Amino acid sequence: MRGHVAWGWCAAIILGLSGCGGGQSSSTTTENTTPAETPPVASTPAPVETTAVPAVSPYDDGPRAGASAVNAALATTGEGLFKTKGCVTCHAYGKKQVTGPNLQGVTMRRTALWMENQIMHPDVMVKSDPITRSLVVDFKVPMTNMQVTEDQAKALIEFLKREDKKSGAKS
Repeated sequence: MRGHVAWGWCAAIILGLSGCGGGQSSSTTTENTTPAETPPVASTPAPVETTAVPAVSPYDDGPRAGASAVNAALATTGEGLFKTKGCVTCHAYGKKQVTGPNLQGVTMRRTALWMENQIMHPDVMVKSDPITRSLVVDFKVPMTNMQVTEDQAKALIEFLKREDKKSGAKS
C-alpha cells in the first residue's frame, strides 16, 4: 500500500512540474517572450562572419598575381622587406601563424591589385573590402599599416610569388 501512495505523490509532482492543465505556465512563457512587433536583431546588416564564401572584392577581379613571371631582383628586395617591415611578426609562409594568415598560396588566390592595396592600405581595406573583413573575423586583428610604398608593395608581392612558385602552391 505504501508503494501506491508514494507513486501517487510522485505522479502528482511530475504532472504539476510539467505544466499539465496549461493555464498559468503558458502565460508566464508569454510574458518572457518578445512581442511580435519588435524587429528581430538580425534586421540590421551583419558583418561578414566567415571566409567560407566571401563576397566579391572589386580589387580581386582578374588574373591571380602568381600567374605572371617572377622578377627575381624585386623578389630579393621583397624578402628583405618582409623581415625589416615586420611582416614576419604576424605572417608565416608554409606554417600556421597565430596572429595573421599563412601566406603560402596567396599569390594564387589573390590578384596583384588586391595584394598591393592590402599591403599599402590595410586600414582602408578593412572598411571597404569584404575579403579583408572576413580575414579580420577569422584572425581577430586587422593588419597594421606599415607605411609601405607602392614599389615596396610590388617587391613584397614578387617575393611571395617566388615563394609560391618554389613551393608549387596552387591556392
